[in-house]
Amino acid sequence: MQLTLYTDYSLRVLIYLGTHDGRLATVSEIARSYGISRNHLVKVVHNLSQQGFVKTTRGKGGGISLARAPGRINVGDVVRHTEIDFHIVECFDPASMTCPIIPACLLRRVLREASSAFMKVLDSYTLADLLKNRNQVAVLLPVPRKRAAGARR
Repeated sequence: MQLTLYTDYSLRVLIYLGTHDGRLATVSEIARSYGISRNHLVKVVHNLSQQGFVKTTRGKGGGISLARAPGRINVGDVVRHTEIDFHIVECFDPASMTCPIIPACLLRRVLREASSAFMKVLDSYTLADLLKNRNQVAVLLPVPRKRAAGARR
């Protein structure tokens, strides 16, 4: 099973915010840290906010922070709220089932079991588990320094 970039970016945003807990971050800052598109992250952050994983503060001095403690953000929940579907093969989607062996196929049951096991593992972790090496991550994703007033780019 492969997660979408959208889910990957969602998890990365949460890891960044958890690593730099206690301060507001910006979408631009997170995008620069990971070397990914700011435009993509705007959509990701908006969805994470709607789902109650992050909170956003508008205006000067605003930004993004975790909406709850890392131990209360379940990885499986994040994935369920960011993935469009879990149709890992055609026969999982009733709208597109065209395989002629569906009535006798055992593979479908095996893949459903594997998918369930995958989610069960994700459900056993929280963001806090992903932040156990927070200090190492912080070195790799440092907080950008503020520019002095009037400094040139």
